[in-house]
Amino acid sequence: MNGLSFEYPWVILLLVPLIYCLYACREKEVARYFVHLQWFVPKKGWWRQIVILLVLTALVVALSSPVRLDKQAMDKRLGRDIVLVLDGSGSMGALGFDTSRRESRFETLKRLASNFVLKRIHDNVGVVYYGDFAFIASPVTYEKAIVAEMIGYLNDAMAGQNTAIGEGIAMGVRALEHSKAQTKIMVLLSDGEHNSGRISPEEAVSLALLQQIKIYTIGIGDDALDETLLRHIADESDGSYFFAADAAALQKIYGYIDALEQSPIKSSEYFHKTYLYSYLLLLALAGMLLLLYNHIRRV
Repeated sequence: MNGLSFEYPWVILLLVPLIYCLYACREKEVARYFVHLQWFVPKKGWWRQIVILLVLTALVVALSSPVRLDKQAMDKRLGRDIVLVLDGSGSMGALGFDTSRRESRFETLKRLASNFVLKRIHDNVGVVYYGDFAFIASPVTYEKAIVAEMIGYLNDAMAGQNTAIGEGIAMGVRALEHSKAQTKIMVLLSDGEHNSGRISPEEAVSLALLQQIKIYTIGIGDDALDETLLRHIADESDGSYFFAADAAALQKIYGYIDALEQSPIKSSEYFHKTYLYSYLLLLALAGMLLLLYNHIRRV
């Protein structure tokens, strides 16, 4: 929705005394007696009064700071609130997940997760990191570049060597507790089994169901992966379970999540302002230059 507004509308009231003075406070002319007086007193012309009036009006309106408001950016966009729940346990430091690069599972995960976040043009995205415990690495926000940057700061095992899946889900629920989106999604990735934390995965899923959060689970690796648990978490929350044998498979899974049906996000109103005072100042400057040019010609 576009509209015109003024940041200081009361300033426009200055036009009243200025216009009054323009006509009531004219310079008094002293009578001179010459033959052929028209040779010495040039004709003023009605157009000069109009130009002066336009200059004054442009300056006063510019002082009131007119702005064009655009409110459609937040009200009409489609999207989802998504939280990526990333496993940062010690086993994520293993190599070989991406055979084309010499990097750990977690480094590959960070790279693909960052690309996923940056492509979420219409979504709000947040990140939860978990190991022995879980924490919100980035709150749910529309600033995807900041979220991707925060992912880059994460390292495997920075929250411990173990895998607290329940803690990760519970913290994801906390990250979405103020969400007003109709569709709330959690994407949980793990390469191990739940073996740490004070809250069980079953309790955490119950919290997610209360908030109507759909959980998509992704399992990577095959040494200690608890596929049964990950599949159960997805089924209980009306989500889906995926297994990624390598980086290419994980990329395809992110592509599938990308194709999910979009839903409206009800977020706080945001107005994009375009300031217009510069155009009025240019108009006033043009009028003053015209008056100056006319004055020079008369002298």
